[in-house]
Amino acid sequence: MNLSFFDQFTSPCLLGIPLILLSMLFPALLLPSPGSRWITNRLSTLQSWCIDLITKQLMTPLNKNGHKWALIFASLMILLLSINLLGLLPYTFTPTTQLSMNMALAFPLWLATLLTGLRNQPSASLGHLLPEGTPTPLIPALILIETTSLLIRPLALGVRLTANLTAGHLLIQLISTATAALLSIMPAISILTSIVLLLLTILEVAVAMIQAYVFVLLLSLYLQENI
Repeated sequence: MNLSFFDQFTSPCLLGIPLILLSMLFPALLLPSPGSRWITNRLSTLQSWCIDLITKQLMTPLNKNGHKWALIFASLMILLLSINLLGLLPYTFTPTTQLSMNMALAFPLWLATLLTGLRNQPSASLGHLLPEGTPTPLIPALILIETTSLLIRPLALGVRLTANLTAGHLLIQLISTATAALLSIMPAISILTSIVLLLLTILEVAVAMIQAYVFVLLLSLYLQENI
């Protein structure tokens, strides 16, 4: 049966059970087991070091009021990293290739940063809509443009993450299909395409990590504007 290249973005099932449920249980294996020590093994040490490094990078530009968001940003970063990397495994489904999920993450968090600014410093938050020194005839047009750019931010967050992951998965699907098709016809070309596939997979691992970081970093920058 011929399958569409976009069928990989539908959740696979085994005996009527979505395999996404099984993959969602995998991050629980990364949680440290209870004990008398905070750090029990090298894996816990590596996890703590990564979380500490990411949190420092995100919280450095923010003042003390923004440090309240550290737990939210760190949790979101771990969630996106886990989903993006697990989605590269065979026979898995990547929820972050769905625009609906990415928008469900982007819109509430963007709205929370906006409402935080409107509550704490409404004049400064509204002042971003009109740059200082704007000529009077351009004021209505600039307010409209700045308002549009403000409202389009959550859409840009969701579409950026969806497009980058979807494009990478489609490229892997195309090259892997070509590698399998050329194996019996032109083995030498098939070996070359398999090398390209390996390099592309390594690139996609990097893209999965970078896109998760960019998503959270942009949210922290939006928060910085409003505090």
